[in-house]
Amino acid sequence: MNRTGSIHTADAPAAVGPYSQGYWAGELFFSAGQVGLDPGSGEMVGEDVETQAARVMDNLDAVLTEAGVSFADVVKTTIFLADMGDFSTVNEIYAARFEPPYPARSTVAVKTLPKDALVEIEVIARKAG
Repeated sequence: MNRTGSIHTADAPAAVGPYSQGYWAGELFFSAGQVGLDPGSGEMVGEDVETQAARVMDNLDAVLTEAGVSFADVVKTTIFLADMGDFSTVNEIYAARFEPPYPARSTVAVKTLPKDALVEIEVIARKAG
């Protein structure tokens, strides 16, 4: 388990710019925002928010696993939506990965996302010890 610096896994899409998939800073792990890209092809996995959100959560799971943490360790998330009308759909998919106590969360609507994604999610996790 890598508990210092950046992490990388082939099970999530490669960074499309000069950044890491995730980064440890002490006991806190920060993920890069994940969109619905297939890790193998690098292509968007669908044109609907449901398909993309499910892939986003799979990508986050892969990054968290590589970092040695899980959704249970997440303390804060930020969801970026291209259309706030997709909130309830994304919320349902998101909720399936978390159990109480839920992490703190912000959800914001944005004009555009990388690769014309419909949803992007980033997380902060904490693993004591």
